[in-house]
Amino acid sequence: MLEVTRGQSRNQQLADELISLLRNLDIEGSLYIGYPVIATASESVTVDALLVTYQHGLVAFLFDESPPDPNSITDPWEEREDRQNQLFVAVENNLRQHETLRAKRNLAVDVQTIMVIVDIADVPKDVEGLYSDLENIPRILCDFPPIDQQFFRPLQAALQRVTTIKPPKRRNRVYSPQSKGAILKTIEKEIANLDRWQKRAAIESPSGPQRIRGLAGSGKTIVLALKAAYLHAQNPDWTIVVSFWSRALYQQFEDLVRRFSFEHQRDEPNWEKLRILHAWGGRDRDGLYQQIAVNCGVIPRDFLYGKSKYGMDGAFDGVCSELLSAISTSMPEPMYDAVLIDEAQDFPVSFFRIVERMTRNPKRIVWAYDELQKLSDSAIPRVDEMFGKSTDGEAKISLVNSPNAPQQDIVLPICYRNTPWTLTLAHGIGLGTSREDGLVQSFDDPALWTDIGYEIVKGELSKGSPVTLRRAPTSYPDYLPKVLTPDEAVSSHVFTDSNEQARWVAQNIKRNLDEDELEYDDILVVLPNAYTSRSEAGIVLEALDNQGVSGHLAGVTTSQDEIFYPDSIAIANIYRSKGNESPMVYVLNSQHCVTGRGLATARNILFTAITRSNAWVRLCGWGDRMEDLQREINSIRNSNFTLSFRLPNDEDLAKMRRIHRDLTASEKNKLNEAEKGFESGIEALERGEISVDDLPIRLKTALAKHFGGSEGDSE
Repeated sequence: MLEVTRGQSRNQQLADELISLLRNLDIEGSLYIGYPVIATASESVTVDALLVTYQHGLVAFLFDESPPDPNSITDPWEEREDRQNQLFVAVENNLRQHETLRAKRNLAVDVQTIMVIVDIADVPKDVEGLYSDLENIPRILCDFPPIDQQFFRPLQAALQRVTTIKPPKRRNRVYSPQSKGAILKTIEKEIANLDRWQKRAAIESPSGPQRIRGLAGSGKTIVLALKAAYLHAQNPDWTIVVSFWSRALYQQFEDLVRRFSFEHQRDEPNWEKLRILHAWGGRDRDGLYQQIAVNCGVIPRDFLYGKSKYGMDGAFDGVCSELLSAISTSMPEPMYDAVLIDEAQDFPVSFFRIVERMTRNPKRIVWAYDELQKLSDSAIPRVDEMFGKSTDGEAKISLVNSPNAPQQDIVLPICYRNTPWTLTLAHGIGLGTSREDGLVQSFDDPALWTDIGYEIVKGELSKGSPVTLRRAPTSYPDYLPKVLTPDEAVSSHVFTDSNEQARWVAQNIKRNLDEDELEYDDILVVLPNAYTSRSEAGIVLEALDNQGVSGHLAGVTTSQDEIFYPDSIAIANIYRSKGNESPMVYVLNSQHCVTGRGLATARNILFTAITRSNAWVRLCGWGDRMEDLQREINSIRNSNFTLSFRLPNDEDLAKMRRIHRDLTASEKNKLNEAEKGFESGIEALERGEISVDDLPIRLKTALAKHFGGSEGDSE
């Protein structure tokens, strides 16, 4: 099958006709429209279309809408010959940079070029290159030699820029072929190609909004970086913004975009036109909210203001709502041509409405999210809720997937970061599928399970029905089970207290460095409770120091914008670790996420922590609650990493959201007062100071109603 990826085209009609023609041929491979953009010594060259197939090799197309003008002062054919030669040299020189595509001194792949000319006239015999109308292209392709199979995947990787934008680590200190370091070398070598969903998400840009949904580790951040750099290369005059929730993503986005821009332009991106902005910003860095506020003549508010007025969890929503109100009154001119948003699950509706208001038509807003990484209890709002409706009641932003057009709603079903066992466990714990007291939360639409890569073992995906699910073989790379086993990938450990936990973690990290041939930045320690992370990190840092290993608490003892530092083990609270990954992840104090108030948020936190791992995860905790979690883990492990549960109906979903929601400050105060009152009353009853008979009839009736008896039972 021919996979088509539609980038921006100078001649959409000719591109569509070429797509239709090639799809009717029995060829297998990829066709890129308006991609790649290749830097030469003097300029950037956009390939109008690029065909990569086993049968016919690599063919670059140039579009020419009309035949040469015989009355032109310059030689029209010489000009077209120069353009085709320029394209050939640009493609060949670009591919020669990749060692995997060289055979001794030569390029192992033949580069072919064709200029497509509508209503082509006779081509002079002395003109070099190939010139053809659409009708004769199949005949020309038959003359091209095939690609040697060993070079096909490296060629795809070179064209997609993955090996350049995020090259694998050299790992020069790996000596044992059985070590964890050697396993990582194998994994990193394999992750070299974008899959067909990632290609669409990165390169296809509809004339309007686009949503990218995917699991943690499905490549959303790399896809957004590729898309931002591609849009910038194609449209250097556009004002483009990339924004995100976790400050630690600054480093990642800047590095990825810079690498890709050097590929396109042999130069830094124009950072005035392509901005990497944290959603809020801070004293040391500008943010998207700050930039819009200043532009609109509104004083930007900081976190301390937002926290004091709207509370910790409502701070950003509060200041965004204030800004949105000011914008609605002043009606400023839009500022941006395209806005790309990562971690969309963490943003309030007010932020999206500001972005919609400040983005020029046709509203090129791209947002990527993982539904289960939302660190609160509520579901992702619908598109019309996110961006609002116009005065006539129509949604300001809508998504439509039309055939033969760039897709506006893309799901990335393959998880490259997590092993299938790690991801299954994360979903099982995050939702509570093996929890003794039942589910904590669930997807509104059961069909989402298949969208994110699960298959049915037993039962059916309908509300109220029992079902057993497992990761489908197509949802993860086939090389993972060859280099890892479930027992190696996932383990859980119960300790008596935090000190014993810290000692065990420090000893194992020392072993990871000395025996497993891992490097410092291969290891991440995650603390789920952000509010106590400083004190908890101190215990771990002391234990590491006793092993002769250095460590740091990200964002506290180091920059807020970076996680990893040379020769130091990164310890991060859950909010600092979001958006990052590491081969070996130690999740400490997991018992904090097992029971208690706001359980949906707590479970999502544990899900996010587990999914930071791209090879091994160690779930650690202590006390009775960790014993409870261990039983859930064992249930999933003993069922060969399947999830068996009853899908909730609408009533169940509403009840779960009510019971496991996060409480407001007012609700917490009322609950605390009620608990104190109940405890005082029960103690008085137990001491015989009062009798149930002493209670007024209305109170006995109310208690009986809420606790399952009748008023007469207590008589």
